[in-house]
Amino acid sequence: MAERASTNCLQETHCYLDWQHLSRPILGLAPMDGVTDSACRHIQKKYGKPALVYTEFVAVERLQVGDWALLQDLHYDESQRPVIAQIYGHEPERFLWMAVFLCELGFDGIDINMGCPAASVVHRGSGAGLIRTPGLAQEIVCAARRGIELWRNGATLRDIPGLPFHLLAQAEARRNTLPPPFQARRPVPVSVKTRIGYERPQAKEWISRLLEAEPAAIVVHGRTLHQRYRGAADWEEIAAAAEAARGSRTLILGNGDVQSYDDAIHRATRYGLDGVLIGRGANGNPLVFRPDAEGLLAAEPHLLLRIALEHAWLHEETISKGHPPRFMPMRKHLGWYARGFPGASYLRRSLVQTSSASEVEALLAPYSKLS
Repeated sequence: MAERASTNCLQETHCYLDWQHLSRPILGLAPMDGVTDSACRHIQKKYGKPALVYTEFVAVERLQVGDWALLQDLHYDESQRPVIAQIYGHEPERFLWMAVFLCELGFDGIDINMGCPAASVVHRGSGAGLIRTPGLAQEIVCAARRGIELWRNGATLRDIPGLPFHLLAQAEARRNTLPPPFQARRPVPVSVKTRIGYERPQAKEWISRLLEAEPAAIVVHGRTLHQRYRGAADWEEIAAAAEAARGSRTLILGNGDVQSYDDAIHRATRYGLDGVLIGRGANGNPLVFRPDAEGLLAAEPHLLLRIALEHAWLHEETISKGHPPRFMPMRKHLGWYARGFPGASYLRRSLVQTSSASEVEALLAPYSKLS
């Protein structure tokens, strides 16, 4: 009863993520490893306005081994809210303490990756490997929820066993910069992102097991682990997941091969979903979330190139920080932005060789309306 009263109180302030009250269909930016870093999320949120964004996935083991890069990988700015931290692993106890850590950092939600097909992840029983161990998957969801409850009852960073001092100090400093509403011990929902099966499509059986753990939402990518990213996403299986969840309080969102706003709305309606996450379709095109994308591009044909330049400067300021080797991850984004106009292939070949935002600016200077 105490938790229910606290939830009702906080609903009035609108300072926490309540999946049930998001406008439907929910359109969000899918987490993509090596792609959706903080600079990317900022640009996507500014120009596309997706309802949700997620961090790249982070291993729960990194917390207690003291990974120096952990706080950098979990960086976000206030413009990105609601922002969800995505984590992965296979040991429930680590999820419990990572949940406390993420709550202290002010995240709006925690998402558990049960869909990554990478061999290095799956062979340890993490990511999509959890599809083969539904009991363990349930334990992990419950452990994350217990961690959130511990935090809501007063647990702090100093209660995390074995947390190295440098991470403790950095995390406490970051917590102290949060706006007061996001320092409050508010509800933080747990969600899951997964696939339709391991070797074969089995969405109904697998999602039914996940529903027993009562996550706030489940995002279903329409491919099996064995497919990785090959072939077409099976939206009929995603629909089967939605049917399995009918009558529960868990929302079902689909993911896979969505290329436009209209496509996302159509799939959400046709397959009975609460929303859709767009992944690769948003690469180099944050306007994919907007119904007025065509009009914006008609008014400013090189709008995406202007956004690309802003993205390059932001990446340099927040991620590469003047180090040319750290600018390299930006190159793929630049390649995605340069498409759909005469000379795009030539420009793309030049952009993917740049080492700084100033080089990008020089290449884009000839294009109109880049002020």
